[in-house]
Amino acid sequence: MKPAPFKYIAASSLDHALSLKAENGDDARFLAGGQSLIPAMNFRLARPTVLIDINGLNDLAGIDRSGSEIRIGALTRYCDLERDGDFLKSCSLFADALPHIAHPQIRNRGTIGGNLSHADPASELPAIAVAMEAQMRIKSSTGERQVAASEFFTGLLSTDIQPDEMLVDIVFPSPKPRSGACFMEVARRRGDFALAGIAAMVTLDEMRRCSEVRLALCGVGETAVDASDAAAGLIGQPCTPEAIEVVTAGVRDAIAPSGNVHASPDYQRHIAGVLAMRAIGTAHQRAIHAA
Repeated sequence: MKPAPFKYIAASSLDHALSLKAENGDDARFLAGGQSLIPAMNFRLARPTVLIDINGLNDLAGIDRSGSEIRIGALTRYCDLERDGDFLKSCSLFADALPHIAHPQIRNRGTIGGNLSHADPASELPAIAVAMEAQMRIKSSTGERQVAASEFFTGLLSTDIQPDEMLVDIVFPSPKPRSGACFMEVARRRGDFALAGIAAMVTLDEMRRCSEVRLALCGVGETAVDASDAAAGLIGQPCTPEAIEVVTAGVRDAIAPSGNVHASPDYQRHIAGVLAMRAIGTAHQRAIHAA
C-alpha cells in the first residue's frame, strides 16, 4: 500500500511547526518516530495533506530531572529512556514496561510523545501516564496549557489535543518515599499488543500500611483505565494477600473489555485480575525494600 499524496515540510523550529499546524489544522500531522503514523498512512487510515517533520527539533527531546518533577520531551525516543539508568531508577514503571514495547528496532525510532498522542488503549505508556498522574504540556502558536493524563485520553485513538496544538512534554511527579511500582502484561508474543496489562504503584506509611495505591490498565477499554478506586480499601491497611484478593475482584468489576480475536472479554477480565494481584504484591514488596 502507498499513502495518499501529501506535502512534506521539515519544521525549522517549534514556532514554525506550530504555525504550520495552525494554518492547516486537522489536515496536517506531525512526523516524529512515524511508527504508528506511517503504517496508518500506507493503509490510508490516515490521510494528512501536510506532513510536518519535527525530527530536527532537538529541544523537544531529553529528560530533565533538575526540579522536583521529571520532565520528558515529547520527541524523546524509547531507546533513550531505556539507556538512562538514573531515569529508570526513579521511574521503575518504565523499567518494567519498556522491554514490552514492540521490538528494539521500533524503540530506536518511536517517541513517547507520538505514542501518547496516538492514544492506543493497548499501549503501555498511556496506562503508565495515568497511574503516575502525569501532566501533559500542550502548546499552540497562541499559548500553552497542561492537561492531566486522566483527562488527556478522551476515547479510542483520540485525545484532548486540538487541531492547532502539539504535545511538547510530559511531566511526571517524582516518586514518594517508601514507594514501589510494577508493570505487568500478557501478550501472545513478546512485542505484541497486550491482551491486558497493569501499572501498579504502592506507597507505604511509616507503619508499612498503604497510604496510596494507584492502578491503571491497558488493553481492556477504549482508553487506559484508571482502576485506583478499586484499591481504596487498602488505604490505611496492611497489604495482605486477603486484602489484595478484594482489590482483584474490584478490578475485574471496574473494567468492561470488548474482547478481540485473541481473547474473549471474560478471559481479558480474568487476566486483568491475575495481573492486579501479582503487580500489587510486587509493588508492595518493592515499597518495603525502598523504606
